Amino acid sequence: MHALPLSQSLAPDAALSHLTRKWDEDILDCLKRYIEVPAKSPMFERDWETLGFIDRVVTDAADWVRAQQIRGLQLEIVRLPGRTPVLFFEVAASGHASQQTVLVYGHLDKQPEFSGWRSDLAPWTPKYENGKLYGRGGADDGYAVYASVAAIQELQRQNVAHPRIVGLIETSEESGSVDLLPYIEALRPRIGDVALVVCLDSGAGNYDQLWLTTSLRGNITGTLKVEILTEGVHSGEASGLVPSSFRIMREVLDRLEDSRSGRLLPEIFHCAIPPERIAQARATAAILGNDSQTRFPWVHYDCGGTTQWALPTTQDPVEALLRRTWRPTLSVTGAEGLPPLDSAGNVLRPYTAFKLSIRTPPLVDVAACVAQMKRLLEDNAPYQARVTFEDVQGADGWNAPAMDDWFRSAVQQASQTYFGADCGYIGQGGTIPLMGLLSQGFPAAQMMVCGVLGPKSNAHGPNEFLHVPYAKRLTAAVAHVIASMPAGQA
Repeated sequence: MHALPLSQSLAPDAALSHLTRKWDEDILDCLKRYIEVPAKSPMFERDWETLGFIDRVVTDAADWVRAQQIRGLQLEIVRLPGRTPVLFFEVAASGHASQQTVLVYGHLDKQPEFSGWRSDLAPWTPKYENGKLYGRGGADDGYAVYASVAAIQELQRQNVAHPRIVGLIETSEESGSVDLLPYIEALRPRIGDVALVVCLDSGAGNYDQLWLTTSLRGNITGTLKVEILTEGVHSGEASGLVPSSFRIMREVLDRLEDSRSGRLLPEIFHCAIPPERIAQARATAAILGNDSQTRFPWVHYDCGGTTQWALPTTQDPVEALLRRTWRPTLSVTGAEGLPPLDSAGNVLRPYTAFKLSIRTPPLVDVAACVAQMKRLLEDNAPYQARVTFEDVQGADGWNAPAMDDWFRSAVQQASQTYFGADCGYIGQGGTIPLMGLLSQGFPAAQMMVCGVLGPKSNAHGPNEFLHVPYAKRLTAAVAHVIASMPAGQA
């Protein structure tokens, strides 16, 4: 039996109505309980296994999936020794002739708390307000397993033919998916021949249409440490003779980055941007205007009776999109060796350490960048200080494959049906390591990479929220696209 065309196989009004109730009466409560659990990724919580928080959110999700009474469901929590667990499930094809598989992906591990939350909000205290569910991890992306399974449930509720579907929900994504590859290898025979990937860990340009992610940057993280003394000494006694470890740090970083422009200096960090992505950036800029600049909480202050606002690196909307999706950047995300201001005495500190995060363009070889970075930062240190770049993690970026006609038509129809607007295409500045792995393993697979991280949703930072009305429509759109996969898709 061949799957019927979507317009004949899925009743969209009924789907959205039922999924809205599902969210309101069931999924929201699940996500509130999920937010309460500080299931921090292993990079940020070394005692994750002893604390049991990751196991708890995986078990809770598994119990909920089992309770949905999905026909043909097989589910297990897979555990490899010493690694974070993976929730893996299979749903048998129903009335669909294709021998290929849909893979749905998400993760349940979380970023740490961060500071700056609104006085009435907290990372582990869920609050639902004006359609937004606040709390750490709800949008990034604890909702993914619940939305994916709800979409499958709706297909079965309407008796719509669907292909075989597998779910892979990991718990080390926020640590660079360090545990994922062994699971991919262990589960590869059970994953099958993937024709469509549905990844709900990405973002949205606005909340008015479906957004398909076309590229993701790679990421390199590591600790750069400069040591000049074995212990702190009186600054009045030593300064001028003993060089400041902070000044050495600045000099070392100048090898990597032009501090005036923010451009990374080694050419290995750069790549040519495909013309199609530049054209898509122009189209997206026409939709979003200056949103890429205005969506962030810029500092502003009074300056002689006028309000002064901090400025972005560019005022051009197209260049703004490209800078946060196709240009390499350096950020310092943490520091050590610097005492708090209220306890900072007149002491020349023995060392300075920075946590670095480098975002690399989608087509750049991260392993080659890491090798060059270590040489660039560590060799020939000023004043023969000890400079090390350690605890390095890296993940390649991803550029979406060409879209098949059926897939392009399906996402466009889903956006028009459930949002009343055309599908938008946007690159994202974040990293999802799995996407590169899947593109290598299944080069012909279509990639529905999307998510709820729209303006001000602020994943990883304070006041993270899940835009629930958007999530409801996105859930319906996922069902729509899965139902559209043609039988016998090659």
